[in-house]
Amino acid sequence: QVQLVESGGGLAQPGGSLRLSCAASGFTFSMYAMSWVRQAPGNEREFVARISSRGSLTYYADSVKGRFTISRDNAKNTLFLQMNSLKPEDTALYYCGKARSVTSGSNNVREYTYWGQGTQVTVSS
Repeated sequence: QVQLVESGGGLAQPGGSLRLSCAASGFTFSMYAMSWVRQAPGNEREFVARISSRGSLTYYADSVKGRFTISRDNAKNTLFLQMNSLKPEDTALYYCGKARSVTSGSNNVREYTYWGQGTQVTVSS
């Protein structure tokens, strides 16, 4: 049974930092591309970043490029999102996603499945 458990969210001031984690289980983590997406109230789910199965390739939404860094530790079945220079518009519920197959991986949020409850990030002074 696939499980993805997000953590690390919270309240941060503009310009601050947070580091999100996603603990994965129930599948061979190292074989799948992974992503982070976010959803603000009233908005659709939005792609944030993705990483290839081995961690060698990363892609970012333009809105977070240069501020966020996605990474993974395949030995520990954990995905990370380091968020720096946070802005109020980064406020959202953040989810990690598992690619639908070992060969898939794109910036399309529908190419991933989401199994966790998400972790709330609020950026406010």
